[in-house]
Amino acid sequence: LFYIFVVVVVMHFALRFLRVIAREVERGRIKFAGFYPEWVQPTYKIIRFLLYALAVVIIFPYLPFEKSPAFKGISVFLGVLFSLGSTSAVANFVAGIILIYTRGFRIGDWVTIGENTGEVVQQSMLATHVRTIRNEEITIPNSVVLSSHVVNFSLQALDQGVILHTAITIGYDAPWRTIHKLLIDAALKTRLILSDPSPFVLQAELENSYVKYEINAYTNQPLQLVYIYSELHANI
Repeated sequence: LFYIFVVVVVMHFALRFLRVIAREVERGRIKFAGFYPEWVQPTYKIIRFLLYALAVVIIFPYLPFEKSPAFKGISVFLGVLFSLGSTSAVANFVAGIILIYTRGFRIGDWVTIGENTGEVVQQSMLATHVRTIRNEEITIPNSVVLSSHVVNFSLQALDQGVILHTAITIGYDAPWRTIHKLLIDAALKTRLILSDPSPFVLQAELENSYVKYEINAYTNQPLQLVYIYSELHANI
């Protein structure tokens, strides 16, 4: 019992020390090269879990009745139960660690994951929560996120801007210079569209009876994409 008490006390102070380090790193008072602030909480939780597991492994041989057949039977039963029931959970947990440390997206980013588009409102070790424009919260298992293609509209938005694009089709008899001017003017009238870099038009396709014109414009407000598109279409 004294040995178990010593282990518990040491782990208690080790966890307190770890919590202090994590808080100071999160506040920016302690910095590590190449370590991003959004990694603090997941790293803290992983190390805390490993310390708990280490404490259990150390304490286990000193538990009363540890060598009794009944105790061993219960241990084997719990181990088999955990192994059978946690296959998908372990896969989601590992996928969650990979997603966090690859920094594909962060809380508050506007993303498309598979067929779901919305704002990332929560990211845990097991699932990612996305809120759509209709205020629907979608819970996506991390293993599904890892196996899907993820489009992040927010990652470069503040530095370089994200490009919105929409297309119209007009016949060959219409003057293309006038069409370019009208499309660019419509984009510049749209709120949250940047004038620098300036919008531009591409001839996307040449069909038998019409040309497909594509207007491209920059914005640094990806969370407002749906409303910007709506106003842009109205101006066009």
